[in-house]
Amino acid sequence: MGDFYQNGIITTLHNLSRRPVEELEAELLGFSGARPMALVLPSLYSELQGPALQHIVEELAKVPYLEQIVIGLDRASEAEYRHALEYFSGLPQDVTVLWNDGPRMQAIDERLREEGLAPTEKGKGRNVWFCFGYVLASDRAEAVALHDCDILTYSRSLLARLIYPVANPAFHYEFCKGYYARVADGKINGRVNRLLVTPLIRALKRVCGPSDFLDYLDSFRYALAGEFSFRTDVIRDLRIPADWGLEVGVLSEMKRNYATTRLCQVDIADNYDHKHQDLSPEDASKGLSRMSTDISKAVFRKLATNGEIFSTETFRTIKAVYYRIALDFIETYENEAAINGLSFDRHSEEQAVELFAQNIMRAGAHFLDKPMDTPFIASWSRVTSAIPDIMSQMVEAVEADNREFSSPSKSQSGS
Repeated sequence: MGDFYQNGIITTLHNLSRRPVEELEAELLGFSGARPMALVLPSLYSELQGPALQHIVEELAKVPYLEQIVIGLDRASEAEYRHALEYFSGLPQDVTVLWNDGPRMQAIDERLREEGLAPTEKGKGRNVWFCFGYVLASDRAEAVALHDCDILTYSRSLLARLIYPVANPAFHYEFCKGYYARVADGKINGRVNRLLVTPLIRALKRVCGPSDFLDYLDSFRYALAGEFSFRTDVIRDLRIPADWGLEVGVLSEMKRNYATTRLCQVDIADNYDHKHQDLSPEDASKGLSRMSTDISKAVFRKLATNGEIFSTETFRTIKAVYYRIALDFIETYENEAAINGLSFDRHSEEQAVELFAQNIMRAGAHFLDKPMDTPFIASWSRVTSAIPDIMSQMVEAVEADNREFSSPSKSQSGS
């Protein structure tokens, strides 16, 4: 059971009473009349073949309050897109699947590219961005939640608790971030958050001095959680990073656009497990190696926009301070594991810290070498200013795909 302690400058909503999900859903159903709700699911086609997504779909089929579900499908052929439409057809909500690799969506991407507004690389950030654009274009929801499709421990209570703070008309929150414990298979997971993000924030505070932004980041219990919810009007001006800096980038955008009193975090699960990325020390373009570099770059860029001046010497100092703090954290987590009867591999933990320290320097070098990098995808406000009819074009493209490739039985039923 969680405690009620409020740490940092972000409101934390705990799970104090283990309230039945049916009670939460009854309230949310009542809220839905005044504040319709949507769910965005960014998915690779390969996730349709894994164990997590099938259970997620089974749980979502019991959810009574959603107005729509928007699924962004990446890395799918035509046959795989047809299969995805069939796969999600059993959901009782209004479901739309964006075929991001299909010719119609590719034509939308090309139109954006002509104006210099297309996402520069494929990945979760691009997928989420198109899904958010579709939610805005369809104009059916006033609150929207997002979570991943690889959650092995999924329960529909996760979604209910995640969307509740922005769906409740009596609350004033514009944004909510989920958090949870990362313990599975008898060990503590979440290495990038534990061994990179928190020690790096503490190191930057020591090297760069007091910072509202760093205090803000340090207030989140799980800054890298992929689960968050918004009031829909937030999306219009949101700039989404295209790389692994997505979660930190979204937090940065919320700090830039809103007072911290309009932001919160909520305990959404007693435990959480999903597919794990390899450390990938031999290839900096993959796994946790790529992730740690992208996240470090995202933090450095944000500090630079706040006026922080970086140099090679600064990054060397940050790396040295980070390394010492991270090693101290390893001892803390070893003690945490021991008192809870969990296994702990100190060697692999120190290997991760050594890799993350190298990637802090790699991220710093990239930042200095390419100061004109624009990692954010353009906001939908900018896109619609440049191409006023782009949203209607996207809705037409998505709906044409859904009509053309749905199974005959579904098409004939008018679904």
